[in-house]
Amino acid sequence: MVNEGRRGSHKVVPSSDQDGTGAERATGEVPFPSNGTVEVEHIISAKLQLKKKAEHLKADLMRQFDTQVDEFMDSLIEESASLGSSHVSTVFPLSDKEKSKLRHTRPSQGQSKQFVIRRSLLDDLFEVNHIRTIYHMFIALLILFIFSTLVVDFIDEGRLVLEFDLLVYAFGQFPLVVVTWTCMFLSTLVVPYVLLSVWARVYPTSNHRALWTVLAGSLLLLYQGLCLGFLPTYVVLKNGLPPASCFILILEQVRLIMKAHSFIRENVPRVRSLERNKANSLAVLQFTQYIYFLFAPTLIYRDNYPRNPCIRWGYVATKFSQVLGCLFYAYYIFVRLCIPQFRSISMQLFDLRAMVLCVFNSILPGVLVLFLAFFAFLHCWLNAFAEMLRFGDRMFYKDWWNSTSFANYYRTWNVVVHDWLYYYIYRDFLWMTQKRFRAAAMLVVFTVSAVVHEYVLAICFGFFYPVMFCLFMCFGMVFNFVLDDRRKGPIWNVIMWTALFLGQGVLICLYSQEWYAQRFCPIQEPSFLDLLKPRSWTCTPQTNTAVDAH
Repeated sequence: MVNEGRRGSHKVVPSSDQDGTGAERATGEVPFPSNGTVEVEHIISAKLQLKKKAEHLKADLMRQFDTQVDEFMDSLIEESASLGSSHVSTVFPLSDKEKSKLRHTRPSQGQSKQFVIRRSLLDDLFEVNHIRTIYHMFIALLILFIFSTLVVDFIDEGRLVLEFDLLVYAFGQFPLVVVTWTCMFLSTLVVPYVLLSVWARVYPTSNHRALWTVLAGSLLLLYQGLCLGFLPTYVVLKNGLPPASCFILILEQVRLIMKAHSFIRENVPRVRSLERNKANSLAVLQFTQYIYFLFAPTLIYRDNYPRNPCIRWGYVATKFSQVLGCLFYAYYIFVRLCIPQFRSISMQLFDLRAMVLCVFNSILPGVLVLFLAFFAFLHCWLNAFAEMLRFGDRMFYKDWWNSTSFANYYRTWNVVVHDWLYYYIYRDFLWMTQKRFRAAAMLVVFTVSAVVHEYVLAICFGFFYPVMFCLFMCFGMVFNFVLDDRRKGPIWNVIMWTALFLGQGVLICLYSQEWYAQRFCPIQEPSFLDLLKPRSWTCTPQTNTAVDAH
């Protein structure tokens, strides 16, 4: 019996080889007493270690599984359209004439964006208690902003002051904004549709196709240049609209131009692919489809989109209330964190020390404004309109916060705009150059994006200070190529966030300084050079006129 007990003890020894007991087993010594007490303790300890390893392994496997499923579904959705062209062409051989026709229409047919019914990512994440707690933390911070403002005003004024003078100023002359937007929208509703409809009826049977195409294209460019390009900008500059009102008109100007381009770009190849004897087979463009597209939260035109079965009006009300809450949140950020700082900075000389302090003091408000702009517009506003229109595809953004490269960040931050740039700038450029200049195509995309961003800020702020353009074209391009998709790991995510935070601080600091310098140091009759030179570089306390400004 004793020998059997010893043999049983030896059978347990190999399980502890990883703990360094293999040497004892090799010498023939028995490390456990005959009563088995220490043996049981070792077994329990080994089981606990195995359990911990299993839990870690389970967590790693689940993370890898989620990542692979997301990547697989995204690639499946993006590449499913290729079955309609490449696979069919292998099954059914095409003639040289049909291949040539397919090659000329490929930018709008092959591998085009596919719309499917899916929710926004934050709607899914907010169902998790841990993520929803972060949302509650931001609400608590807003309550503290409001409370601190009331307390400070009570101490300074001796009464509770709840005024929103900054909001009233920012959205000034709002009736003029509504009238101008109505004219812009009605013109976009009529002119592109009428031009395309007339051209589509004439082109298939005409003997002068090139002439009709040039004529229709010239009229469309003239309309976009004058009605959508010049007139809104003229209204903004002529009437001196405040910033928020300017942003509404200028952003709507850019959106309508992109919508009109997509509508024309998607329909022209279909008309050109028709043969003369099949002109009558052209389906008449439905006006209701075009109206729906102008309101739909996408910049890619389709005749039909996946639709949800019903409208959740409670969801719509919640999203609009969150937009309103973000608006007041931004108000308190500027009142408590920005205006006191920049109003005092504008009274000082421009030097390197003040600049460094200004940038780092602007990081917190800059990051908060970034989060608010993302949440208010890309999540709440677009989801509200998507719900009212029963628009099914709610992927307006992806998990940009997990990006380990700036290339991935640019693709996932604003999917709506990225899709337009990718399909109508990047891919069309590659198609025209026969896919020989990919780097040049990417440079064109960055240039277009940088110019439009700088144009919006210059018109809305009323001065030219190309900080955004430089960040896009210099640092944005460098980070896009250096911090590319090959960069993996948490450290690259930290680097991405650090650069993003610093960039937001630079934007808030420099544009705020220039805003106050333009008001504290006005020039009665500025020359062209004065309009290009930043006023904050030369505005000093001696030339300060102490004009009150927001």
